[in-house]
Amino acid sequence: MGTLAVPALLLLLLWQSVWALDIPLEIRQPPTIIKQSMKEHIVDPKDTMVIECEAKGNPHPIFSWRRNGKYFNVARDPQTSMRRRSGTLDIYAWKNPEQYEAEYQCIASNEYGSAYSNKIRLRLYSKFTPVWPREILEPVVVSAGLPLVLSCDPPPGPPKPETYWMSSSFPTTQAVRQDRRVSMGINGDLYFSNVLFNDSATDYCCNARFPYKNVIQQKMPVVVKVLTTRTVAEAAPTWLSPTGSSSSIVVLQGEELLLECIAAGVPTPHITWTKDGEALAVTPRMKVKHFNKLIQIQRATFEDAGEYECTATNKISYIVHTITVRVKAAPFWLEKPTDLVLAPEENGRLVCRSDGAPRPTVNWFINGEPIESATPQPNRQVSGDTLSLRGVTAANTAVYQCNASNEYGYLLANAFVNVLHATPRILGPRNDLIKVIEGSRTLLDCRYFGSPVPDLRWSKYGQGNLEGNRFKTHSNGTLEIKRIRIEDQGTYLCVVSNIAGRDENQVRVEVKEPILIVTRPQSMRVMRGSDVRFECGVKADVTTPFTTTWMKDKKQHLTSVSLVILRLSLDESNLIITNVNRGDEGNYTCIIKSELDQKSASARLMVMDRPNPPTNLELSDPYERSVRLSWVPGDSNHSPITEYLVQYDDDDWLPGKWRNLSTYPGNLNSVILHLTPFTYYEFRVIAINEIGQSRPSRPSMRFQTSGAPPDVIPKNVKGVGTWRNNMEISWEWNGPHLKYLVWWRRRDSREEWKNATTKWLKYYIYDADTFTPYEIKVQAVNDFGLGPESPVVIGYSGEDRPVTAPLNLRVSDIESTQVTVHWDPVARSSIMGELKEYKVYYWRDSSQLRWHRVNRGMKSKAFADNGPEPSGVLTGLIPYSNYKMYIVATNNRYEGPPSNNIHFSTPEGVPSAPTSFRIQQRHLDSIYVDWDLPAEPNGIITGYSLKYQTVNATRGEELRVEEFPPNVTSFSVRRYDRYTRYRFSVAARTRIGIVIYYLFHCINTFCFLPNKHFELLSDVDFDNVCIHMRVHMLVDITTQGWFIGIMCAVALIVLILLIVCFIKRSRGGKYPVREKKDISLEPVDDKDQEGSFDYREEERGLQRGQPSMEAMMKRSDSDDSLVDYGEGGEIPFNEDGSFIGQYTGTRRDVRDLDFGGSLELHSPMNTIYSLA
Repeated sequence: MGTLAVPALLLLLLWQSVWALDIPLEIRQPPTIIKQSMKEHIVDPKDTMVIECEAKGNPHPIFSWRRNGKYFNVARDPQTSMRRRSGTLDIYAWKNPEQYEAEYQCIASNEYGSAYSNKIRLRLYSKFTPVWPREILEPVVVSAGLPLVLSCDPPPGPPKPETYWMSSSFPTTQAVRQDRRVSMGINGDLYFSNVLFNDSATDYCCNARFPYKNVIQQKMPVVVKVLTTRTVAEAAPTWLSPTGSSSSIVVLQGEELLLECIAAGVPTPHITWTKDGEALAVTPRMKVKHFNKLIQIQRATFEDAGEYECTATNKISYIVHTITVRVKAAPFWLEKPTDLVLAPEENGRLVCRSDGAPRPTVNWFINGEPIESATPQPNRQVSGDTLSLRGVTAANTAVYQCNASNEYGYLLANAFVNVLHATPRILGPRNDLIKVIEGSRTLLDCRYFGSPVPDLRWSKYGQGNLEGNRFKTHSNGTLEIKRIRIEDQGTYLCVVSNIAGRDENQVRVEVKEPILIVTRPQSMRVMRGSDVRFECGVKADVTTPFTTTWMKDKKQHLTSVSLVILRLSLDESNLIITNVNRGDEGNYTCIIKSELDQKSASARLMVMDRPNPPTNLELSDPYERSVRLSWVPGDSNHSPITEYLVQYDDDDWLPGKWRNLSTYPGNLNSVILHLTPFTYYEFRVIAINEIGQSRPSRPSMRFQTSGAPPDVIPKNVKGVGTWRNNMEISWEWNGPHLKYLVWWRRRDSREEWKNATTKWLKYYIYDADTFTPYEIKVQAVNDFGLGPESPVVIGYSGEDRPVTAPLNLRVSDIESTQVTVHWDPVARSSIMGELKEYKVYYWRDSSQLRWHRVNRGMKSKAFADNGPEPSGVLTGLIPYSNYKMYIVATNNRYEGPPSNNIHFSTPEGVPSAPTSFRIQQRHLDSIYVDWDLPAEPNGIITGYSLKYQTVNATRGEELRVEEFPPNVTSFSVRRYDRYTRYRFSVAARTRIGIVIYYLFHCINTFCFLPNKHFELLSDVDFDNVCIHMRVHMLVDITTQGWFIGIMCAVALIVLILLIVCFIKRSRGGKYPVREKKDISLEPVDDKDQEGSFDYREEERGLQRGQPSMEAMMKRSDSDDSLVDYGEGGEIPFNEDGSFIGQYTGTRRDVRDLDFGGSLELHSPMNTIYSLA
């Protein structure tokens, strides 16, 4: 037993250390850091600096930070904030961002432990783009044949910039061409093994590109002067980089290794390499660059260590340099500790295996505290890189940190131990249906969790275990089926169990046959206009629907829309193209796709079509009457070109009228054209084959036969200033190939005419005085002479900004909505141009009502210059407000300086209409109205006036006025009856007056129901101070008056029918006819509970005859009154309008009714009692 227990324990420990946990977040657990920034975190201080730290746990972790090893109080730093339910820091360094360059560490904690992030070193990009210092570089003088090194010394990063050299030889700038003699070193310097005289033909400048700013900085160019000699002396090789006979390099594993050897000498030396005395073996990670001067090894490993020898050889001698490469390594993981979930009394271990050069030192921590200083636990043992736990308890629940470090770096890993009992559960979806293709690799998921670790078993139809051959169960619960077959179809059962319980899940698998294209489309070549059919025969699983899609050139999907546009149609999986043309040519791909599989096949369609148009038309050999035209033939589109048609356009004023000139054989592409004199020509060429004509080519350049001087005067000549000291002279186009001679002089001087020639339609005169008149004329010029001059016109140079502000700005005649503005005019000389207008800027600064907010938006109004005492009326002001104002003088281009601000206040005015008016019916006998304050009180509100009137055809109009103090904004109106219509108007008033707010709408009270609200939609006309409003009630149909009326009518008809029925039944009873004629039945006395009847009493009380049908109708009409049933209310009616009370015994005594005559009334209820 003892010999078997140890292997079992080791197996359990190994299982617990490698089992991949997937713990549901609803189960309590220590924190786990799931996202953090890189150890070297470089940010731009101009943006928000973000240091990420995200963690999960249950309860949700609480985050804190350390900076440079000390607690960092984020809440006390005004430039730093931490995101909600996250540890991510946002640093808004709007000042002194350098203070945040530090080492940060995030801590996520809950009641079960603390997890630590890596130490994140925050580094900043420079605020400004690094630049070379400004310096004057003296020319470098060197004799031919000697070596030369041009230093670059780029500005520092981070990160390190990319450098390259450019040569600037007029008129171009290009990269320096590198070869065996000239090359750039690793440090950015430019090395010349020997200098040639041609090296002095250019300037050299080093450029540095900073990727993070996407900018390029250029160093000052350096000039190289080469002194020539009759002969260049040969020289043995010498080392330029590195120097001496040996050097050493230390590189970290995984980084890039660069070995460089650059030698000088004449002739240029040749470089060769060896490693450890043997020829250098080139591997996929190794590249030899720069003509053997550089060895680049990607992702260096320990195998790359050794002695590398580079040899520089020329015909004079050779030299050798030895580079000793040592490969070191920052710590890297061999086995990273993983989270453990253990049941009480179970054993577990955390393994922290790492390696590096030198070998890392491993230190353990518990919740960030060194394990040596943590509370001792007898069941915990640390042995090097392994931490063992035996017979765990809840006290062992914590987050354990493993730190492996050497001089080149460190590794930090968090792994928690969570001690708990958990019933097995299967995570993810249940009872899945998975459809797969026969022969594919299939994965059936069964992620699970439990403590202790549950046992997992897969079976098919619940029988046996699936393991071996094509079945493999992974540690995360996934069942892998290799090359699945049709017979593998069925239901699979995943069962997980431990001592706490079990759970299971079913997965149903359907295996489908793969898609097979049995008939593939064939490539073809067809004539334009013919029909094409691409076949794509398919065999697929009968239970799996599939779709057929065709693509053209692997880009364009031929959808149902494009099928119509492109004259395409689908016949099952086959593609039919009718009337093909050149645009249909291309590769067509048939794609068969189902929900599980996809196959495709392609074919090419070539269409013989009209040729493509000729290109690159050129004119040469010009003569007075002829010119040679050449072109490049276009694609013949699989049909030979038989001839070319040359067309011309000689209409210079209305271009686009092409005429045929001549045709030429299809084997020519250069012909001589015979032309007429003194004509502008433009040519184009059309290619022709048996299919048809091509599109015309692009027109050639214009060609002119013998010509003459211009004879048309330039039109619409004018001069306008665009700046204070210039004038733009412009005119209309006068013809092609012309230049223009422009003349000008000041109008008020006797100076000579000045002129200039230009090919543009504008000419600018500079250094002109402000707003000065000039005489202008223009004439056209060509190679044959001058044209006629245009008439002299007067133009003005540009205007400048006025220099003086209007003075003595003041107001008078202040009214509630307007004032009169006065000011003193400015001197004409200060306008610096033509006085256009005076512009007043004003704004409402505040209301004289302190509580009223105002819009301070600025407005302006322009006034013309109307004499020596200018003034204007400013309208549209708001009463009872404080205004500010200033004025400026303007010319056609600028506004002058503003005057001083002045203040004025408008007196009280009449208020605006109330902003809203609402109507409600809270009771059947009243209407409730209320309103809001005016949008613009325009003074102190002294009260409200409400007018309302009834509009009735029989009574006439009645008008009532109610006055209210300013603090009352509601009123209740008592209604007279349900048919009365109302018209309301409401207004606010100030001490100045009142403006009526009209509501033009008549409201019938029978439309109202209790507690229904009405929405008022208004159309406002502020000029007439009148608001027209529409009332819209949102009610259910069962509450509408017309619906209730219909229901009442139906109930009335039913009632009449019942009465008639009872009367007929009573006449058919067995009693003497004489008694029926002489004695009327007495109504039932409701107070007589014994059921005895006294007819004599009825005879004494009611000596009346039997009622007529008219009387019955009157009774029914009375009973159907909305007043009786709606207001008075002992006889309720339900939603369908039926009078329930009439049939349940609640009724009126007939003695309470007055029928206006002596009647004998037979009540339906009395009739029933009489027959009892």
